[in-house]
Order: sequence, then C-alpha cells, then structure tokens
Amino acid sequence: MLIAAVLCLCAAVATAAMGLWSATRPHAVDQVAQVLRAVVPTQFAAAVMLAAGGVVALAAPPHAGVLALVACVVGAVGTVAAGCYQSAKAVARREAMQKSESSCAGSCAACTLSCS
Repeated sequence: MLIAAVLCLCAAVATAAMGLWSATRPHAVDQVAQVLRAVVPTQFAAAVMLAAGGVVALAAPPHAGVLALVACVVGAVGTVAAGCYQSAKAVARREAMQKSESSCAGSCAACTLSCS
C-alpha cells in the first residue's frame, strides 16, 4: 500500500506540474496548444484527487485505503478525459465558426441562396 500511495502522490505532483506548465505558456493560435491550455483546470482537479487518494491510502486501514485509491485514480483519469473531450470540442466549434464567418459574403442571403 505504501508504494501505491507514494506513486499516487508522485502522479499528483506530475499532473499539477503539467497543469502549471500549460498555464504559464503564452496564448497560441495552434489548436493543440489551445486544448492543452483549456485542460489546465481539470489537471489541477485531477492532481487534487490523486493527492487525496495517496494521503488516504497512507492513513486509512488497508481495505479502505485500496478502495479510496482506486476511486481517486479512476476519478482523476475520468476528469482529465472529460476535460480533454470538452476542450477539444469547444476549440473545434470555435474554429468552425471562424471559418464560416470568414467565408461569409457579408449577408445571410449569400449563404441562403447558394444552398438552394
């Protein structure tokens, strides 16, 4: 249990460091950089979950520690995955809106008449 708790705490520190690194990067036009920057809050949330799981695994009885550790790790992975999905979807939607606005002739009639 000690090894799993220490690994969980190390993963928490690494996740928080990656989030901090992404937060300190300058704003970019690249879509990948935008997604990485948008995931920063979920990375911090995952780091807190992993740290809580590691601390509980160290302090609680073995059966409760294992359960808490598994729940925190699954929660952290799920949080980051959901954050990545939502951020990528938002950036893709924003890019599509910018492309459609830039190809607009300035009036709605240009798009409406071209589709019929």
